[in-house]
Amino acid sequence: MKYNDIDPRKQAFVFELDNVLYPEKDYLFQVYYLFANMLEYTELWDAKAMTALMTNTYAEKGHAGVFDTLKEKFNVDERYRTNLEDMLVTSRLPLKLLLYQNMLTLLQDIVVDRKKIFILTNGNPQQQLNKIKQTEWNGLESYLTCYFADEIRAKPEPDALNQLIAEHKLNRRDVVMVGNSSTDEFTAEAAGVDYYKSADFVLNFK
Repeated sequence: MKYNDIDPRKQAFVFELDNVLYPEKDYLFQVYYLFANMLEYTELWDAKAMTALMTNTYAEKGHAGVFDTLKEKFNVDERYRTNLEDMLVTSRLPLKLLLYQNMLTLLQDIVVDRKKIFILTNGNPQQQLNKIKQTEWNGLESYLTCYFADEIRAKPEPDALNQLIAEHKLNRRDVVMVGNSSTDEFTAEAAGVDYYKSADFVLNFK
């Protein structure tokens, strides 16, 4: 799917952030690298081995299992869990986060067609803002309006999307939501707006 496949009458596009506009692992893996290097500095452990363990654990179990595995394999003290949690919110990354190429093309097409772009993201607002600030937007920054759902009511509740629609005086029939989960789909359904899976653009864009 590409931009020209979408109903041209649509005026506003609402995106989730993680794994929709960019791969979330690109953020997490850089934080894991920073965390491992912090442990190497303080405890003299092998940062390269710890980073590899963390990324492999993420691939197998997801982020929730990362610290527990590190604790088991390297006997990392529980007190460092808070350090990792803090770094996930505030870290300054070595490298900018890059958008999926097809999503960048989609955003650029929306801007050229003078339509509105919104980011409506779940999760810790400070962490999500940190990600947004460290993303390479290729000049699109000024066209983005961001909402943090947890400051209103987390998705799948439609409150944040309803507020967005009301504040920008949008008609629901003119809004498209793009997400990657049942949470996003239920939010769009509850708010009465059309929904597309991000995978339709990321995987099948031509």
